[in-house]
Amino acid sequence: MALDIRTILAAVESHALASGYFEAVNGHEPKSAPGTGLTAAVWVEQIGPARGGSGLASTSARLALFVRLYTPMVQEPEDAIDPDLMTALDALLAAYSGDFELGGLVREVDLLGTYGDPLGARAGYLTTSGTEYRVMTITLPLIVNDLWEQAA
Repeated sequence: MALDIRTILAAVESHALASGYFEAVNGHEPKSAPGTGLTAAVWVEQIGPARGGSGLASTSARLALFVRLYTPMVQEPEDAIDPDLMTALDALLAAYSGDFELGGLVREVDLLGTYGDPLGARAGYLTTSGTEYRVMTITLPLIVNDLWEQAA
């Protein structure tokens, strides 16, 4: 079996688009300023064996994606920046919990961290192209069954 990364990334992007919270959703980390509204970007963060989740004939993988939410720091009202980000974040976490298998593309979203770090998000700040953003970076751990055949 081969990793169908394009379809998996498209499914994650689709969740963000379907939420209705984002002005744009990119399938890559932006190299230039993302925009003036709420923006999301999705990319691969890490991949490796799902320890304890593989059989003897094939290796299942833990594929961790980053889903980063961006909003400019210069906007009014300032007190709405974090609540707006958290509202969008909440919608995405609910979507990942509700579509546990991404429509059958993966075995599971590793919500509780059985095979590594669990689903979660970290807040921060990021400057891109001279614009400062408030960001929330989601770690989205996905378990993909029987990805690599093991030698006999």
